[in-house]
Amino acid sequence: MTTTSESNPGAMASTTEDVPGGPKTMMSKVVGAAAGMVQDLTPVKQFQEHVCTWAIFSHDMSRKIETHHYVARLNEDFLQCAVYDSDQSNARLIGVEYVVSEKLFGTLPDEEKQLWHSHFHEINEGLWVHPGVPELVQQQELKPLAKTYGKFWCTWQFDRGDRLPLGPPALMMSPQQVEPGRIPDELVKQRDAKYDISTVHRAEKRESSIKGPHPSDPLADRWMTTGTGWAVDLKQVPISLGGSTPLATLDAAAAGGGAPGSASAPPLATADAAGAAGVLHP
Repeated sequence: MTTTSESNPGAMASTTEDVPGGPKTMMSKVVGAAAGMVQDLTPVKQFQEHVCTWAIFSHDMSRKIETHHYVARLNEDFLQCAVYDSDQSNARLIGVEYVVSEKLFGTLPDEEKQLWHSHFHEINEGLWVHPGVPELVQQQELKPLAKTYGKFWCTWQFDRGDRLPLGPPALMMSPQQVEPGRIPDELVKQRDAKYDISTVHRAEKRESSIKGPHPSDPLADRWMTTGTGWAVDLKQVPISLGGSTPLATLDAAAAGGGAPGSASAPPLATADAAGAAGVLHP
C-alpha cells in the first residue's frame, strides 16, 4: 500500500480544539510543573526568536499556511526552527525547518539543493516578520537572513482538516513574487491586523536596505523553473539490520529458542516483514 500527501478539497482546517483527547488532569499539571522546576530544558531555551511568515505545500501550491517559527541559532551559518500553527500556548507543532547561509548552501549536492527554498522575497516583501521587534532592529537580522535558504518539512497538515499528524511529511516552499507562490492579500491583512503592523510599509523600508543572494541559486525554488513540486510516498522495503545476517535467519533463531546468549528473546518479526521508507518524487 502506498500513502501519499494528498489534498482534501473542500476540507476545513482543524483547530487545536479538534485534537482528540481528554483535558489535562491535576496530576499531569503537577508533574509538569515539578519537572519544570528541576529540569533546565537547555535545548528548548535556545529558541529565542519568533518569526511569522507563510509556507506553501510543494505538491499543492494552492495550499498556503501562516506559520510561526521559533528559531535557535547553532552558529552564524545554521539555524533550526520548531514550526507551530500559531503563537498561542496551545499551538500545535507542525514541522521543522533548517536554515543555512548562502555559503553552506553552496556546498550541498545539486540533488539536495532542489529540496530547499530561498528567503529573499518573503523578507524583502515584508511577509517575514519578528512580531513585537522594531523594524530597525529586525533589519539587522534580516540582512544576512535574506541570503539564506531553508528546508521545511510539515508533519501536521492541519489545513486539510487533520485532527492529528497523519501520513508522511510534506515539503514546503516559500512565498515568491509569481503565482502560485504569491500570498493572498486577505491573508496578509489578517496577519497585519493581529500584530498591528503594515506589510506594505515594511516592504517599502526594506526595498533599498536588504539584498538577496547574487545570483540566487537556480536549483532552489525548483518549481519556478520546472513547474513541478515534490511529494513523499511511503513504500514497504525489507528491513536492514546493518549486517550480513538476514532478518529471516535471526527470526528463525528467535523462534527456536532465542538468539545466542538470550534464551527468552522474542521473535523480531516474521520472515517476510517489511519496514517503511520514504520516497521523494517530483
